[in-house]
Amino acid sequence: MDKTWKIQDIGTWLKNSFRAILKGEFLLRLDVGRYFIHIVYTFFLFAMIIWISLMIEGTMNKVERNKATLRELEIVHTQKTFEVVSLSRRATVNSMLQQMGSKVTEPQNPAIVLK
Repeated sequence: MDKTWKIQDIGTWLKNSFRAILKGEFLLRLDVGRYFIHIVYTFFLFAMIIWISLMIEGTMNKVERNKATLRELEIVHTQKTFEVVSLSRRATVNSMLQQMGSKVTEPQNPAIVLK
């Protein structure tokens, strides 16, 4: 008996396999019923790997957002520190002028523009 394969045979086999997959009989036709537990276990492992990867990616996104927030807060902190230092420096200059006997003080009124 001559067993030559034709393209039509491959198409028929694919069509029958697709129907078996839809009916849920594909694994039974391949006679792998005894390995069903292993197949379910492998599927479970793949599902867990995908789920853990998604959880890790979500955590990494949260870490990146928090790093950006920290950078912004560091900038704000630096600005506030600069403002506090400049205010304390102004007071230092004022006290030094008073110690030297200078009559220069901070203006009490806004400046007047002369024309």
